[in-house]
Amino acid sequence: MTPRTNADRLPAQMLLGEVCPPTGDRFGYRVDGDGTAFLLPGMGGVTLGVRVGDPATGHAADHLEPGLSVWHPDPAANHALQYLTCVGNEVTVLGARRPTGRVYGQHAYVLVDLAESDAVDVAPGDRVAIRARGQGLRLLDHPDVVVKNLDPDLLPRLPVATAPDGRLRVSVAARIAPAAVGAGTGMASEYANTDLMGVRSGRIGDLVALEDQDHRFGRGYRAGYLAVGALSTGDCRLFGHGPGPTTLFTGPIEAFDLVDDLGANIGAGW
Repeated sequence: MTPRTNADRLPAQMLLGEVCPPTGDRFGYRVDGDGTAFLLPGMGGVTLGVRVGDPATGHAADHLEPGLSVWHPDPAANHALQYLTCVGNEVTVLGARRPTGRVYGQHAYVLVDLAESDAVDVAPGDRVAIRARGQGLRLLDHPDVVVKNLDPDLLPRLPVATAPDGRLRVSVAARIAPAAVGAGTGMASEYANTDLMGVRSGRIGDLVALEDQDHRFGRGYRAGYLAVGALSTGDCRLFGHGPGPTTLFTGPIEAFDLVDDLGANIGAGW
């Protein structure tokens, strides 16, 4: 049974952003964890060829952000985009055709999944409108589980339910040991994501469980806690970085009933 929520009490707010251009510096090359220099496409812009449900790793890329990378040039408005957008929120590219997509995660930018046939017509600088809704979502029968960054309309389409014993049953494609958690630790769990070191498999959108991680008021190590997120970025070459999940649920481990399922992915509910 899908958990009961306070979704009827959550207002929606329209936010404005634009597709950020990819950026670089005059030296071009960066150095990976083994000391090898590389020059590869990565963050920003419109990244084609990879969507939610596709492999997150194995690409010739660094800090891969599939689809649209959205920001706002005004810092305060940009923070609103980061903190208020949620996975599953509808995004409309403003223009003559007005194609729609969905937020699938956060990184340096808000990340948007869009059909390839629509994405090829989008360019950096194009404006988008996001129907932001979800921050403040609560599971009424699971008071120990904190929900982060999740559109309530997506919840019923995720492999999430109240188990017979009263715990929150969540299917996950992988369980991640705390030693793999890298960049993102210490940051607000509504901002960007958590990089996972040494992860060499998985798909964009996979639900993963981060063991001994407490993301209720930030991101940090806490024995006996758990965070569940959806992979929102792919290959990362820098030491301490890797594919990163956007946090969706967190709380004490005893509040969860995890089910291993390689098919657990937010794309199934798109």
